[in-house]
Amino acid sequence: MTPEDRFSALVDELVGLAGVTPPDGGRGFGSHALRFQNKIFAMLARGRLVVKLPKARVDALVAAGEGVHFDANKGTPMKEWLSLDPASDVAWEPLARDALDFVGHGRG
Repeated sequence: MTPEDRFSALVDELVGLAGVTPPDGGRGFGSHALRFQNKIFAMLARGRLVVKLPKARVDALVAAGEGVHFDANKGTPMKEWLSLDPASDVAWEPLARDALDFVGHGRG
């Protein structure tokens, strides 16, 4: 399954949850993003799942080799954003649900 197919399945799974909206299909940052009350929590960027999580969790996943800090092409890695390695065995849905929980509780 391609990253786009995997993300589409993730969108289908989460978009029915209260407050979650699908990608708007526009252009620019966040156009391919799942949002909770207008806050991005998961998106597909450059063929990789990108999620917003607590800094300590992102650091742990990076240290474990599961991905890198996302940088949005600005040259500065974002401390609460993980760009998951395409070869990672980490399941996308639980990771995205953790990101939704993080953003949904006003921490993200």
